[in-house]
Amino acid sequence: MPSRLAVIAIDAIRPHLIADFWCSVLGWQVVDEDAEVITIAASDRSWPMIDVVAVPEGKVIKNRLHFDLRADGVSTAEELDRLLTLGARRVDVGQPSDVSWVVLADPEGNEFCLLSRPVQELLPRTISATTTPLSC
Repeated sequence: MPSRLAVIAIDAIRPHLIADFWCSVLGWQVVDEDAEVITIAASDRSWPMIDVVAVPEGKVIKNRLHFDLRADGVSTAEELDRLLTLGARRVDVGQPSDVSWVVLADPEGNEFCLLSRPVQELLPRTISATTTPLSC
């Protein structure tokens, strides 16, 4: 494999707010921090990680890259409620009204989607969801 996805960068006016939000969403933790960048990752520090980078300007247009999330161990409705409680909000980016996913934004407006089917619906019946990651 010539390249490997190592880090995804998110620009933020309030990097601690965004890092805390994504740590709560993903069950991750802060693994490194300096004055300009907060790095968050899974507890085993597996790749990819997320760098939340301090910038002076706010987001002004729709993201050209975004995360697609799946509920894991709960229903999609339960996960949607959890994400909204954590500070996500529903957004309209021009998606048709009959799509099967929900478009959301983090506290600074970075869009992401919650897909309709949870992880467990996509895993082969003989493989445990706790031992096999599922990528989109």
